[in-house]
Amino acid sequence: MVDHAGHEELFKRRFLICLALSVPVLYYSPMLQEWFGYAAIGFPGSAFVGPVLGVIVFAYGGVPFLRMGAVEARNREPGMMLLISLAITVAFVYSLAAVLFGIGEPFFWELVTLIVIFLLGHWIEMRSVRRASGALDELAELMPTTAERITESGETEEVRVEELSADDLVLVRPGSNIPADGIVEEGESNVNEAMVTGESRPVPKAPGDDVIGGTTNRDGSLRVRVTATGDETTLSGIMRLVEEAQQSKSRTQVLADRAAGWLFYAALGVAGVTAVAWTVAVGFGLPVVERVVTVLVIACPHALGLAVPLVVAINTSMAARNGILVRDRIAMEQARDLDTIVFDKTGTLTEGEQGVVDVATTADWTEDDVLALMAAAEGDSEHMIAEAIREEAREREVAVPGVHGFEALEGRGVRATVESEPSRVPAGDGGGSSDGDTIYVGGPNLLRHLDIDLGEGLRTFAQEAGSRGQGVVYLLRDGEALGAVALADVIRDESRETIDALHAMGIEVAMLTGDSEDVARAVADELGIDTYFAEVLPEDKDEKIIELQEQGQLVAMVGDGVNDAPALTRSDVGIAIGSGTDVAVESADIVLVENDPRDVVSLVRLSRKSYRKMQENLVWAAGYNVFALPLAAGVLAPIGILLSPAVGAVLMSASTVIVAINAQLLRRANIAV
Repeated sequence: MVDHAGHEELFKRRFLICLALSVPVLYYSPMLQEWFGYAAIGFPGSAFVGPVLGVIVFAYGGVPFLRMGAVEARNREPGMMLLISLAITVAFVYSLAAVLFGIGEPFFWELVTLIVIFLLGHWIEMRSVRRASGALDELAELMPTTAERITESGETEEVRVEELSADDLVLVRPGSNIPADGIVEEGESNVNEAMVTGESRPVPKAPGDDVIGGTTNRDGSLRVRVTATGDETTLSGIMRLVEEAQQSKSRTQVLADRAAGWLFYAALGVAGVTAVAWTVAVGFGLPVVERVVTVLVIACPHALGLAVPLVVAINTSMAARNGILVRDRIAMEQARDLDTIVFDKTGTLTEGEQGVVDVATTADWTEDDVLALMAAAEGDSEHMIAEAIREEAREREVAVPGVHGFEALEGRGVRATVESEPSRVPAGDGGGSSDGDTIYVGGPNLLRHLDIDLGEGLRTFAQEAGSRGQGVVYLLRDGEALGAVALADVIRDESRETIDALHAMGIEVAMLTGDSEDVARAVADELGIDTYFAEVLPEDKDEKIIELQEQGQLVAMVGDGVNDAPALTRSDVGIAIGSGTDVAVESADIVLVENDPRDVVSLVRLSRKSYRKMQENLVWAAGYNVFALPLAAGVLAPIGILLSPAVGAVLMSASTVIVAINAQLLRRANIAV
């Protein structure tokens, strides 16, 4: 990565020294003495103050530009450094010849002024880029230097983070940064993950939860088992991606580089025409050299060279702060033009786990009665449907009776014997469950196996749930159905906001899922999705992306980066979502650390706003030459308007400052949903 801090210090030091040396050069300049009507204090040799210090300033302050200009010449990629080198070299050679051979009036004061302004401009540029690229420094500072490792005897010892190994147990006190990726073994707390994931709210952590090195423990002590250290940590992976993104060039940057090359040749052409025209008009002398130098200075593509890289640096920094990691700069740029964004359903638009969405009962049973017995029967099951039923019972604070004799009926459901009846089951022939009653919980296969008729009420409930793409599980006892629950993959609240925001931006939304047509249609209808593809196998998802691309659409695919890899690779922009602990998703162009679909909207907004800033900067950086070059050449000389090389340098530097300020305004952009 470019050492912006080192370059910044170099240009700052040379600027300050050359600024000090330029003061006596200006003071003893005969031209300035004449303009301002003063007489400089004389002493033997005072006439050589300007030439001697001018040579020193050229040798010390101009050398960096000459070296960089030589590199551009060797690489046959002429740009701003070569133009700067030509401008100050022409001014220096002419002024030195004027002193040594008396061929005209030297203008060392213009030369030193040029060099000082160029040094100032580059110092400002390096400082702006360094600050814009500060995301890496901020991320690096998150990782603590020491950790409290818990020994086998239970005591703690302070060690350097570099000494930690996988499987070490560390103590993380309140207010401390977590020293490495790991899993919480003991303790509960809230962890601030904002700098890594973009999530502004503290995230609750309990035993079994993953934690990311560099994040901040808030209010409770945690004992964390280390799973990754050093370069293998999430934070290190994020830093690598940020650095790669900052170094990669976008198509706009390539265009800017070409424009800088074209401007170089245009400047040479204008300078040549200017030299010939002025020589014919007034003869060769100081005015001719001044016009040529001014043209070269004005045309210097300094602002053009800064226009895109500064926006890219700020863009990358903002993206990282919002949990958006850019692996491919061109993909980030393409995001502004997306026509369709395709989402994988499970775990992206939905929670990726079943939830109870409705409960139905027979006449003498309440919903809580049904949930109590179903939760009891499913108490030992690890199936996600069982977990959904137990979770619903917990949320309703239902008293769950004990059971014994649990048995899983493969492909059908479960069977268990109730030890005691639920306290809220009504007495009477229709309800209740005496000790030792056997109950069953399962789906349609269980109904067929036990040859049980649902009855009109539950049959209607099942049909309506099926039309909505929901699965139904039944509670059975003594040859009859007592109740049923409808389950579905719960749609995330964030998904609705995401779809609405994308539609407002003129982007169509599609969905891929391996679920049935009914399930896919139900989710698509509820979210307002434009197109959906149901019953799609993972290996066939990329074919759906091709299908959309063949319709002339620029397509992004949003998935988990694992079974969606072919589709992510095939799409124009591949976006891996929820990969906070696996930032090196090879199949994705962009990685969203948080499992939040709203970050897709933030990505598109940032891409559009960044591109707009690039356009504005390029228009200003290149466009001002349309007016400045003719002025520098002297087209308005007949009416007494001439630009000196120093004024040209000021205008050139002003354009650079304007571009830098405009790029910084990107930081104020609101990209959140």
